[in-house]
Amino acid sequence: MVMKIDLNCDMGESFGVYTLGQDELILPYITSANIACGFHAGDPQVMARTVHLAAQAGVAIGAHVSYPDLVGFGRRDMNLSVDELESAVLYQLGALAAFTKSEGVELVHVKPHGALYNRAAVDEQYAAAIARAVSRFSRSLILVGLAGSKLVEIGRSQGLVTVNEGFPDRAYLPNGQLMPRNQDRAVLSDPQKVSDNALALALHGIEARINEKVDHITIDTLCLHGDNHSAVENARQVRQKLLDNGFSLASLVKN
Repeated sequence: MVMKIDLNCDMGESFGVYTLGQDELILPYITSANIACGFHAGDPQVMARTVHLAAQAGVAIGAHVSYPDLVGFGRRDMNLSVDELESAVLYQLGALAAFTKSEGVELVHVKPHGALYNRAAVDEQYAAAIARAVSRFSRSLILVGLAGSKLVEIGRSQGLVTVNEGFPDRAYLPNGQLMPRNQDRAVLSDPQKVSDNALALALHGIEARINEKVDHITIDTLCLHGDNHSAVENARQVRQKLLDNGFSLASLVKN
């Protein structure tokens, strides 16, 4: 049986005259793009261009929703009310969907960014608010969350299709959470190490140890960070490693 997995990348994270990432060079290696919606990065021109490039490359498009935190790149936690959060997510979905509609392609998935992603992994109220916003917009959207997280669990309980995500270019804590970026070796940039991690995640998933219980969680999609200084080579080597080891790369919409 052919093993399938999605390979996604965060992109569209430039803003105004500031360029971040090498989206055009990464797109040939991935199957899904998480595009910033203007709250942590991106602007209307960047969103339009990134959606166009992804559509031309045949890459599935998802909304990379965030806290309203341009200055902190969405990596600072914010205590929004659940109503504020739900509206913020809905707003960003609508913004990106305008560009996908103009290109004649579908918006396929939704994935929180940065601090919101980490918060929704453990905070049931935040996870529920995000899931409600997605449901209100379109129940056909796929909700992407950290493997084994509250976001995946609650999204599924609300009737959404959810997928477990793994990170080859990040280090993990024993409980299955991502190591905070302010810790040494939390972010990995060596393409060989990143590609080895990708294969291990694809084959074996995540092992999360909570108290005396050990959970083994299957990974449905692998994420590469577009702002990693080795992002292009990471993407190239990860794709090749997966193909060389019997995996077929397929976007979430095709799985």
